[in-house]
Amino acid sequence: MQQQTEFAIIPDRQQIEELEREIRFFPSETKTPRSLPMDSISRWNESGYLAPLDALDPATATDYRLYFDDLLAKALAAGKDSYSISSAHMRHARVWDLMQHPQIVGPVVDLLGPNVIGWGSHFFCKLPGDGKRVDWHQDCSYWPLTPTKAVTVWLAIDDADLENGCMEVVVGSHRHGLVEFEMSDGASDNVLNQTVSDPTRYGRILATPLKAGQFSIHSDLLLHGSAPNQSNRRRCGLTLRYCPADVEALLGWNQKGLVVAGDADPLKWPGCNRPDQ
Repeated sequence: MQQQTEFAIIPDRQQIEELEREIRFFPSETKTPRSLPMDSISRWNESGYLAPLDALDPATATDYRLYFDDLLAKALAAGKDSYSISSAHMRHARVWDLMQHPQIVGPVVDLLGPNVIGWGSHFFCKLPGDGKRVDWHQDCSYWPLTPTKAVTVWLAIDDADLENGCMEVVVGSHRHGLVEFEMSDGASDNVLNQTVSDPTRYGRILATPLKAGQFSIHSDLLLHGSAPNQSNRRRCGLTLRYCPADVEALLGWNQKGLVVAGDADPLKWPGCNRPDQ
């Protein structure tokens, strides 16, 4: 099996902050969307997210759930936790393929334009009653990308609702640029390490429940997070990260990307290969 570069789940904050980046929201300028209705483009520009969208039929969603069951069992047997399966498209062929699924890529192209890179994938899996939460944060504060045009697809592997800790968003918060945050430590039970206080300063909080096989899309500037899983059910979602091909990925992160629509400058995005298994 080919060797793939390792990337930290939580990048070094100082490295990110020292980069010169253009940080602002870039509205979608699509006039003739092919996968989304036209009113979804205006809702995206106003709200910074779209949900729910359909990707996988029930049988396919069940198949992917069983596939993740196996990945998770192997990770736990190796002494890792349920949040450790990151850059999954670089290690697992079925995730590499899923990143190019037309039902997912189609809406992303409608928002970002014809030339799109898929560069990130991470399973966020809350086990029943595990007590972990994802504090309010913006994705762009973790990513060495410029300008801030990236989006996250959150694909439900399991049904996700408020009881088991579905994602919540702060509607319209993407229009405030990069907002102030505090750092949290391991004792806080925050899966990540950033916390934005009083998110309602930036908009209203809205839950985004999803059925397995559905997905949401949110801007890299949108404040979002999720509460602990209080149920006896697992809540797993696969995040798939995309950006237009004109975005520059620094710190070697361009090695993670693959062209999922259109084309890209091979010097800027050389492309990662499909893993063997």
